[in-house]
Amino acid sequence: MHSKKVLPNNVRLITSPLKETQTANILVLIRAGSRYENEKLNGASHFVEHMMFKGTERRPTTFDLSKELDGVGAEYNAFTGKDYTAYYIKADARHFSLAIDMLSDMLLNSKIEGAEVEKEKGVIVEEINMYEDNPLMSVEEMYERILFQNNPLSRAIAGTKETVRGLSNSELSDYKHKLYNGKNIVISISGNYQDNHLQEIEEKFCFSSGEEINKFEGIKIAQDNPQAVVKFKETEQVQLVLGFPGLPYGHPQIHALQLLSVVLGGYMSSRLFLSIREREGLAYFIHSGISNFEDTGSFHIQAGLDKARIEPAIKLIKEELNKFPEISEEELQRAKDHIAGKMAIDLEDTAAISIWYGVQELTTGKIMEPSEKVEKIMAVTLDEVIAVARDIINFSKSNMAIIGPFKDEDKFRQLLID
Repeated sequence: MHSKKVLPNNVRLITSPLKETQTANILVLIRAGSRYENEKLNGASHFVEHMMFKGTERRPTTFDLSKELDGVGAEYNAFTGKDYTAYYIKADARHFSLAIDMLSDMLLNSKIEGAEVEKEKGVIVEEINMYEDNPLMSVEEMYERILFQNNPLSRAIAGTKETVRGLSNSELSDYKHKLYNGKNIVISISGNYQDNHLQEIEEKFCFSSGEEINKFEGIKIAQDNPQAVVKFKETEQVQLVLGFPGLPYGHPQIHALQLLSVVLGGYMSSRLFLSIREREGLAYFIHSGISNFEDTGSFHIQAGLDKARIEPAIKLIKEELNKFPEISEEELQRAKDHIAGKMAIDLEDTAAISIWYGVQELTTGKIMEPSEKVEKIMAVTLDEVIAVARDIINFSKSNMAIIGPFKDEDKFRQLLID
């Protein structure tokens, strides 16, 4: 169970105690992601995240930050997405005050200075190079570029080499000042914390109240024809993402879509895994997934395929998707039990609990307890899953990204039409 308190500076504090563990986790979520950037600032959210680890007045260098946390065996990191940036520290409960002090110091007092900014540009450019050299990573970015085209959601989270090199100290500082304020922040803590820790959080996370950032214009994907994009690369294995516009957070059909995804490609006994890998040997891995945003989403299949048999593999994936109305109650129940079991395992971890509550609060302003989620999953009917499959799996609205030794995009687009 969780509790929520709005602090005087409008920061929302979500608490979820777990006294039987020896750890405590603090997660700070900030509504600062790539969809809030304009084209010139693409990559700013991710860049600011990097700069939060460069030192403060009290802890002048990265080493000064890390040695304190390493000295108590803490886990700590950050990540940037399209909707938000997240920072977390998980520590032995005896050292939770250090975690609170450290994270507040980093987020409020980190230096965004010339020499460090210029040095970090090189680091981020190399990170972009790493993504581009790894087809497994970059194919997802290609897919989202065509799915969300002409919208900030289509842009890379890390930015481009050109935009990263062009960002100035003042632009990064102004961007941080605009978004890192109380109305855009959720702090989610879980584990074996004490009452004094709540007081420390209120005292130390003294962000300005600020103003909530302007909400983006909700997007609706208007697509009547399939799209395909191909990147030529001499690889032995072809990386593919094939997908469709999905559903936003909180949509009435979201649980049915989650079950659809599990049945199709959510585990090793799923339809796609058995058909594409086990029976035909066309893939090393294949799975399905969903991604959600506040106004839209995606349902997609990702696979690493045999380059010599890419066309029959795509045709077979299409066949499996098109015959989805053939589903049994037993198959659906397995998917329900799988989701419930995975949730039970995942939510034994204090970090996962912080994310569970914090992300819901930041993105929807409403929080569902895990037991409520399981209840809603178990209540989904066969007809509801079939209905969402018919709504989502529409090949006139399909999008496909491929990285491999190919150049003919029209040929792959035609495979989606046929």
